[in-house]
Amino acid sequence: MRWKNKEYMPEIFISTDVETDGPIPGLYSMLNFASAAYKANGDRLDTFTANLENLPEASQDPHAMEFWSRHPEVWADIRSNLQSPAEVMPRYAAWLEALPGKPVFVGYPIAFDFMFVYWYLIRFHGESPFGHNGIDIRSYAMALLKKDYRDMNISDMPHRWRSKHKHTHNSLDDAIEQGELFTNMLRDNLS
Repeated sequence: MRWKNKEYMPEIFISTDVETDGPIPGLYSMLNFASAAYKANGDRLDTFTANLENLPEASQDPHAMEFWSRHPEVWADIRSNLQSPAEVMPRYAAWLEALPGKPVFVGYPIAFDFMFVYWYLIRFHGESPFGHNGIDIRSYAMALLKKDYRDMNISDMPHRWRSKHKHTHNSLDDAIEQGELFTNMLRDNLS
C-alpha cells in the first residue's frame, strides 16, 4: 500500500529480465534489460527496454560469452542501438515513478535480475524506486504449491499459470512472459 498526497497508490508489479556478459554487476556489464508493468489483475500497463553500452572498466566472462555464441541472433539484437547507462537509468527511474502506483520488482530469479538493476540504478541514478523490495516468482510458486524450491521450474508449474509467450532470451519477451506467469499466480492466490 502506498499513500501519496493522501491518495492511495496500488502496487504495480514490474516484471524484469536482464541479459549480461557475466555473473555480477560492476565486474561485468548488463547488456540489455526490460520491464513490463502489470496491475494485480493482469493488465499490462507499459514496457521499458534498453540495450546498454558496456561498462568501460568491465570484462566479459568466458562462460557467459560461450552462452552468447550459441545465440548469435539475440546477441546481435541486444548489441544494437546501444545507449549509455548514465542516460538510461534516470529515464527508467522516471518511467517507474510515472506509473500509477508503487513499483514492486518481480523476477525469475530475483537474486540475479534485481542485483543488476539495483546496482545500475544506484550507480547511474543515485537511488532505486524499488527500495530493497521484490518478489521472486519461484519462491512464490513454492509457497502456493507447498513444494520444494528446487521443484519449481516453470515446467513444473500448472499450465493455467503459464504465459503464451515463448522464452527467447530477449529481455522484453522474457519480462512479458514472466509478468503473465506472476499475475496468473497472483490471480489464483487471491481468488
